[in-house]
Amino acid sequence: MSEDLKLPKFSVGVGDRFAHQAKAQLAACIKAGEQGVEVVPVWNKSNREHMIIGTDPNQTRKAADAAVKELGWSKPYFLDADHINLKTVDRFIAPCDFFTLDVADEIGKAAKPEDVDAFVTRHPELVGTVTIPRIAEPFQTDVAFVKGVANKFLAAVQDAGKIYRYLVEKKGEGKFVPEVSMDETDAPQTPVELLIILAAIADEKIPIQTIAPKFTGRFNKGVDYVGDVAQFTKEFEEDLAAIAFAIKRYGLPENLKLSVHSGSDKFSIYKAIHDAVVKFDAGVHLKTAGTTWLEELIGLAEAGGDGLLIAQEVYREAYGHSDELRAPYATVIDIDDAKLPKPEEVEGWTSEQFTSALRHDQSNAAYNPSFRQLLHVGFKVAAKMGDKYLKALEANEDVIAKNVTTNLYDRHIRPVFLGK
Repeated sequence: MSEDLKLPKFSVGVGDRFAHQAKAQLAACIKAGEQGVEVVPVWNKSNREHMIIGTDPNQTRKAADAAVKELGWSKPYFLDADHINLKTVDRFIAPCDFFTLDVADEIGKAAKPEDVDAFVTRHPELVGTVTIPRIAEPFQTDVAFVKGVANKFLAAVQDAGKIYRYLVEKKGEGKFVPEVSMDETDAPQTPVELLIILAAIADEKIPIQTIAPKFTGRFNKGVDYVGDVAQFTKEFEEDLAAIAFAIKRYGLPENLKLSVHSGSDKFSIYKAIHDAVVKFDAGVHLKTAGTTWLEELIGLAEAGGDGLLIAQEVYREAYGHSDELRAPYATVIDIDDAKLPKPEEVEGWTSEQFTSALRHDQSNAAYNPSFRQLLHVGFKVAAKMGDKYLKALEANEDVIAKNVTTNLYDRHIRPVFLGK
């Protein structure tokens, strides 16, 4: 239907922990447009982040709407209820129009044997020789293999179906963009496994517009990709091929595209993503998550004076509560405690020393990934500061906004979407 919400070909998920940088983030998308490429913003903030900070999804909506109005943005934009499930979705229903269906807890849980049997019966094309166009070698499967994959993922897909139908009941069909997240599992899905998952999603009649599979390598918060770039490239291209085939074979939405979760600062794979998207004439959704919060800290430190003092205070408190802050993110951070400077040392730093350690510039010898990762998960410290932190953001808006826009455009949008 023409009135259905449709996610454009290129979109960037932008997190804004404290709902102060929407205008600066949107400015980066405007710069992309000036270069001839439409990249639409999807503001995302998870329930966990709202709970930690003490905010509400309506605040994120107001910030996004205000930025769009002030900058005269006339293209689509979205608000993502990031990683929701049936227990957490209700507060997101009114303000959001993009829902990342998080079924991680169900992945690996055994589906009902009769459901698995019915799935295999419905899909004889998945048993035997499976040929996916643009993948060189066909895949050889048997009933036991398909049953095994279905047993691992079918319960999760069924759970996504329950969430999707609940949202349809509350918001109406076609009134939101559904994404399914499958990245929180033990191993990357092969193309044929992804095809099986997409067949199951089609059976559930979820018109997903993006899917986030698991890729090889480490996707840690706020730092570069750690892994085999050649292997990632192969997986990414094969996933694009599997999606293109599934769209035709199972009637999934024609704009269905890959979503790269935890894409924040994965600079070493950005060229591979761009080249593959061009090669397949495909879309992509890139989540940049918490990098904006770090650019706020960089801007405060760069401003000097009270701004630098607040940045130093955030580090001191983060260092003192390190275990607590790291616990929720234990699987997506690798912090070397020996490389964390003592707070007393940081309190003697100049603006340049602080920003050099924190800014993700790998050519700078002072850049410290452990320092950066601790601060990445340390936004709870700033949240506890309340008005003190928010007023500092407002007092130093110009320098912070410049860092936010430059980071999002130069380090993320340009390499992924423009190939520059």
